[in-house]
Amino acid sequence: MNTGPISQFITHHYRHFNAASLVDASKAYVSLLDSGGQMLVTLAGAMSTAELGVSLAEMIRQGNVGAICCTGANLEEDLFNLVAHDHYVRIPNYRELTGKDEEALLQKHLNRVTDTCIPEEEAIRRIERQILQCWQRAEAAGKRYFPYEYLYQIIREGMVAESYQIDPKDSWLVAAAERDLPIFTPGWEDSTLGNVYTAACMSGKVKDVHTVKVGIELMISLADWYRKESAGSPIGFFQIGGGIAGDFPICVVPMLEQDMQESTPLWAYFCQISDSTTSYGSYSGAVPNEKITWGKLGVDTPKFIIESDATIVAPLVFAYVLGW
Repeated sequence: MNTGPISQFITHHYRHFNAASLVDASKAYVSLLDSGGQMLVTLAGAMSTAELGVSLAEMIRQGNVGAICCTGANLEEDLFNLVAHDHYVRIPNYRELTGKDEEALLQKHLNRVTDTCIPEEEAIRRIERQILQCWQRAEAAGKRYFPYEYLYQIIREGMVAESYQIDPKDSWLVAAAERDLPIFTPGWEDSTLGNVYTAACMSGKVKDVHTVKVGIELMISLADWYRKESAGSPIGFFQIGGGIAGDFPICVVPMLEQDMQESTPLWAYFCQISDSTTSYGSYSGAVPNEKITWGKLGVDTPKFIIESDATIVAPLVFAYVLGW
């Protein structure tokens, strides 16, 4: 039993419905870790801009996260926040904005994510200059890396350290770099830096489009990781939001089992924090049992759905796991 004040509050007050699911999922997360297992955490939405790193970074440092699968946006936006936090602009009345108000933000180079605007020049353009150097350096050396490995280079070489505007302990990407955590980013092209890379290839600043490894190579890398890690410990799946960040990695099990004809352990735990309405035909809104039919989960796999806002729920689950 975790005895920190937040954990005590959760277990005392969260007794029914989605609150009870949060408690059950948190306890099962701890049980998986206690049994020697590890957790793959997926990040959809705008969790990095929501500053989930304040709790996720400590989860990573404490060894409670074995790997991350996230959108390209979440990968880059934690770094954007690290170097430009003081220039972010919060818009608490975002629901009341008119088209003209939005256009005014555009003219100020403020890219809005719900109630928060990412400052283009201070965040995106600052990182753009550094990462272009990394891409060109790799190309000149005949080397190729995954998207996260280039960001690790920026962090480890201190290329933007003088620009840090938050405590690095609150950056989940810094914590991941310290532990050399694998980060899988399906659909990386659908991100700001993915667009920057495309433009660099089109303009000739980067001549080999394959300097960044993506797509099928990413799935092969994930398969190699799952093969190795599942041989020694059960692996759980903690999904924040829906979309490709969750859809991509969970498929590695049936791919290995059915297409590679390899005996492969199923995911040993599944939890999704979702605000997607349970429905027919929606993968993000599918109940966990549907995944049994696809060879992803088993009948006895602990399965949870917490239907709520991930920016509220995830820090509470992490706090419980950390014993806060």
